[in-house]
Amino acid sequence: MTVDTLLESSLDSVDRAEEMVTAAARSAGFPEGDLEKIAMAVRESMVNAIVHGNRYNSNKKVHLSVLSARDHLTVKIADEGSGFDLATLPDPLARENLLRHSGRGIFLIQAFVDEFRVRRLSPAGTEVQLTKYLSHS
Repeated sequence: MTVDTLLESSLDSVDRAEEMVTAAARSAGFPEGDLEKIAMAVRESMVNAIVHGNRYNSNKKVHLSVLSARDHLTVKIADEGSGFDLATLPDPLARENLLRHSGRGIFLIQAFVDEFRVRRLSPAGTEVQLTKYLSHS
C-alpha cells in the first residue's frame, strides 16, 4: 500500500494522517503494539509540521507519503515552514527541561520508530522520515 497526499495545516489532518498510516501498517502485517508506536510517531510528526513548521498557515500544506515494503514501512512528513536544526533542540531529559509542557515530540518519535531522519527542503520546509521494521519473530 502506498500513500501520497497533501494535507491541510489543521489539527484535523493529524487524525487523517494517523488513520492512513495505521491502515497501511496494518495491511503490511504490523502487530498491534507496533501500530500504536507508529500512530504516536505520526501524530507527533504531524503536530510538529502543522504547529511549528507551517504555524497553522492555511496557505501551507503538509505532504504525507507512506511506502510499505516487504520488511518495513517508511513514512515521510514534510511541511512548508522555515525549518529547524535537530542539533539545536533542547534535551528534554535535561533537568531544566523536565517540567516543560512541550519539547518532547522528537524524543518520543525517535523512541517509537527504528530510524528517524530529518532533512531541510528547498526552498523551504522540513521533511522527517520515519522507518519501522517488521519483525518476523
